[in-house]
Amino acid sequence: MTPTITGLVGIGILLIILFSRMPIGFGMGLVGFLGFAYLVGFGPALGLLKTVPYSTFSSHSLSVIPLFILMGSFAFSAGLSRDLYQAAYKWLGHLRGGLAMATVGACACFAAISGSSMATAATMGTVALPEMKKYKYDPALATGAVAAGGSMGILIPPSVILIIYGIITEQSIGKLFLAGFIPGVMEAVFYMVVIALMTRFKPQLGPRGPQTDIFEKLKALTRTWEVLTLFIIVIGGIYVGIFTPTEAAGIGAFGAFIFAVGKKRLTWTAFKGSLSSSIKTSVMVFVIILGAMLLGYFLTVTRIPFDLAGYVSDLQLNRYVILILILLTFMVLGCVIETMAIILLTVPIFFPLIVQLGFDPIWFGILVVRATEIGLITPPVGLNVFVIKGVAPDVPIGTIFRGIIPFLIADICHVAVLIAFPQLVLFLPGMM
Repeated sequence: MTPTITGLVGIGILLIILFSRMPIGFGMGLVGFLGFAYLVGFGPALGLLKTVPYSTFSSHSLSVIPLFILMGSFAFSAGLSRDLYQAAYKWLGHLRGGLAMATVGACACFAAISGSSMATAATMGTVALPEMKKYKYDPALATGAVAAGGSMGILIPPSVILIIYGIITEQSIGKLFLAGFIPGVMEAVFYMVVIALMTRFKPQLGPRGPQTDIFEKLKALTRTWEVLTLFIIVIGGIYVGIFTPTEAAGIGAFGAFIFAVGKKRLTWTAFKGSLSSSIKTSVMVFVIILGAMLLGYFLTVTRIPFDLAGYVSDLQLNRYVILILILLTFMVLGCVIETMAIILLTVPIFFPLIVQLGFDPIWFGILVVRATEIGLITPPVGLNVFVIKGVAPDVPIGTIFRGIIPFLIADICHVAVLIAFPQLVLFLPGMM
């Protein structure tokens, strides 16, 4: 077989492995090793196994991942997610659909310290769904708002997915973080507008909650200063150049630890749980990265990325048509594959083509994350939907998907705006 045919066969085998539920990291590593051995030789493939793990894991830039994961774990232990929701609830709960809007707002804020979509959806679902059920919110609107709001976890900085994208494409992580800020805020606004429109025409979907006075609002707001402080220190410090993303992650993790201790919510059991969950998640991420690195060497010798770039260039299509086709691919994959695996599997294939077409790599990174976010809530799979199903087992899966549809429309409109106006993404990085 030619290298290109071998590469296509390898990708097909990998897809079969993924659907067989083998862990994605092991699957990519196995296909990468065997494919490289077939094309180059068993000896060089063994050499790859000897050198790639050390060269990958000795990279200083990777230390940012477990530190941001640890920051999110400590923030969860400190109960910051509940404080965020209560503050948003006090300010927005009296509006039609106000509890759903509060959920979206709290998801956006918690995303700034968690970096994970599924973690954000699960955490905020546990906090918000009982409240919306209490005030007789339509189950489709309630679950749809949490699932869609949770997807913001990988866009609003600091985001582990943006870190991974920055590492494999050799782009500035600091610039990627700043690039995600305005689109992340816009996404939350788009979702709130959808909720407002739905409840305007059908008020029974989201009845008004209790009215609160300004003193209650301000009191609730004061309980969220820790999140604001962490965000300003981490993102602000990177923006003005006081410290690197890795240093910011370390400071953020320490700050979250101090806040958790200060609130007297970090018991010894919670402390050990935070460390344990952070270690497990970090190891999972590193195994996926290692598998992707091995697969990347295999794909390089097959020349598939370069052949694809040449083939698409010969089609003489408008470059925006090609971009949209690539984003649709990310959306489809996002329905069935974990986001990090999608980034590691497909970005090395598409990135050379994007550069050849003249698109900005930072802008493309945000669009990629945005497209995979959509995949997280798109039927027939939508991983975030099943997370919400686990939190709300009494709500039929069809009801959750029905609630997702208005938010999907908002997502498509949002992506269209980001494509039409790239400066919404590039403004802040350009000032760095």
